[in-house]
Amino acid sequence: MGRNAKRVDTAFNSYANASSGLIEPEGIERLCSNIEVDHTDVRMLMLAWKMKAEKQGYFTLEEWQEGFKTLKINKVNKLNNALAELEKTVKGEPSDFMDFFSYAFRYCLTEEKQKGIDLDMMCELLNIVLGCQYPAQVELFTQYLKIQSDYKVISMDQWMGFYRFCDSISFPDLSNYDPELAWPSILDDFVEWIREKQT
Repeated sequence: MGRNAKRVDTAFNSYANASSGLIEPEGIERLCSNIEVDHTDVRMLMLAWKMKAEKQGYFTLEEWQEGFKTLKINKVNKLNNALAELEKTVKGEPSDFMDFFSYAFRYCLTEEKQKGIDLDMMCELLNIVLGCQYPAQVELFTQYLKIQSDYKVISMDQWMGFYRFCDSISFPDLSNYDPELAWPSILDDFVEWIREKQT
């Protein structure tokens, strides 16, 4: 094992729970505190994405090694800068962002065979992942989710559709929104709700 790999493993062990051999939620909180990044910051979700982490709130040694290798670092104190760079890259590269965006949804599916995310969690996730880029759309959509009663959970298709909506629809006039274009029905309902508010 090279010196770099040893450093990465030692760093993992300093946050891992000795009996489970995993970094658990408490370890992740300590990591966040050490690198001065809030655990709800989008960069922590991006770190999980680069680690290919499978279970929310837990990192295995293999996932940790994968993340450090991908970010080309070998020490925790280099993580903050690496994550700031990663955020810039991902937000500037549409195909990377799409990949991250779909990962964020899958990462929040905590039960086996779960297909959708409940509305409270969804509102939080939208704010973390899209709130900086599309604040007006996210604010209105989360408002809509809280007052409507037709949808109890959000599916992957609806999640990806909302990103496409933010990315391509003129806002707030919605002048290029065409309901004939196979949008998820929740977005047709959302647009109708906005138009009613505007009249």
